[in-house]
Amino acid sequence: MTTPRSLAKADRRKSLLDAAALLYAERGFTRVSLEDLGSAVGVSGPAVYRHFDGKQAVLAALLIEVSEGLVSGGRAVIAAAPDPRAALEALVAFHVEFALANPDVIVVQDRDLASLTDEDNQAVRQLQRSYIDAWVDVLGDLHPGLARSDLRIRARATFGLINSTPHSARNAPRSSVRALLTAMALAALES
Repeated sequence: MTTPRSLAKADRRKSLLDAAALLYAERGFTRVSLEDLGSAVGVSGPAVYRHFDGKQAVLAALLIEVSEGLVSGGRAVIAAAPDPRAALEALVAFHVEFALANPDVIVVQDRDLASLTDEDNQAVRQLQRSYIDAWVDVLGDLHPGLARSDLRIRARATFGLINSTPHSARNAPRSSVRALLTAMALAALES
C-alpha cells in the first residue's frame, strides 16, 4: 500500500540519486561526502543513511538502477517494434534520449565505475552486457552474415558516439543534437 510517507521517502531517495549524479559528475565520487549529498537535498548527512548504507551504496544504486533501466527500456522498445529495422531505429532513439537526459550519469559511469565494490561492478557489467546483447540480436537480424563479435563492436562504438554528449554537446540545442546523433548512429550501424 502506497502511503504519503512511502511516497515522500521514494521522492527523497530519487532526489538523493539525482544530486549524487550531479555532484559526482562535477567533483568525482571521492570528493563528495554524505554531508554534501544531504545538503544538496536539504537534509543532514546522517539522514542519507535512512535511504542508503553509505556513499558507496549511493553510487551503486545510481549505476545499477540506470543500467537496469537501459536493459528493460531496450527490451521494451524491441518488443514494440514491428520489424528489426524499426527496432534498431527505436533503440537508437531510446539511447539518444537517455544520453541527452542523463549526461551526469554518463560522466559518473565513465569516471567512477571502478569505485564500486567488486560485486556491484559485476552487477553493472552484467547489465551492460545484457543491454549490448539486445542490440546485437537486432543487428544480427539486419546483418545475418556478420559475426556477433563484429556486431558487438558496432554497438559499443555507437554507444561511444552517443555517450559523448556530456563532453561534446552539453550546451548545444537538444533537438539538433538529437537529430545529428540519430543520423550518425544509424549510418554507423547500417554500413
